[in-house]
Amino acid sequence: MIKNVFFDLDGTLVPMDMKVFVEEYIRLLSAYWAGRGKDPEALVKALWDGIGRMHGNDGTRTNQEVFWEAFEAICPVEPGDREALDEFYRGDFQLVRKVCGFSDMAAPAVRELRAMGLRVVLATNPVFPREATLSRLRWAGLEPEEFELVTTYENSRFCKPDPRYYNEICQKLGMDPKETLMVGNDTSDDTGGEALGMRTYFLTHSLIDRYGDMDSRLHGDFTGLLTYIKTEI
Repeated sequence: MIKNVFFDLDGTLVPMDMKVFVEEYIRLLSAYWAGRGKDPEALVKALWDGIGRMHGNDGTRTNQEVFWEAFEAICPVEPGDREALDEFYRGDFQLVRKVCGFSDMAAPAVRELRAMGLRVVLATNPVFPREATLSRLRWAGLEPEEFELVTTYENSRFCKPDPRYYNEICQKLGMDPKETLMVGNDTSDDTGGEALGMRTYFLTHSLIDRYGDMDSRLHGDFTGLLTYIKTEI
């Protein structure tokens, strides 16, 4: 029985080519940082190191704390720099939307599941701050209030595909993983919850199939997803 549905964001609710998305994001962020008289090469190195450290987080601190410790070791932060990055996500980051797609089925699917009484979580890899995550969520035509939880680097202590990321959400919300369906597009990142008994459904419009085993996996479009869930509640 399915009672809870976790949705990935990038490539799932927002169709995209991840490589193109990352390239445009880095290009805009580097230009913004350089415009503040900062070294964009140091920024990029610090950014990737921080992301790597978050993926190795042992859970004793939030991803945000781990990220900034790693970031500042490479790219020292002056007063106002963190606030400036928040301003980037509210401003120039919005231009990244032009390299992303839009699914007119994403928001209606989430709302239909909520109307059916299912508990819905935005389980996006929590390596972005809340400001950036909410922006991308709105690109899908959705609002944070439509989810019981939105994972960001501020409120998470693990990353995908670590099963502890999924367990942290379930523990926080009192959910049974065996009653939970993860909806994603990446056969590595979005399958970590299977170690806890979760099932995974792959939306194929931006599929990242790292293992070539899609024939044995639950997969399809939003219509197929809703049909499947209705047979399992």
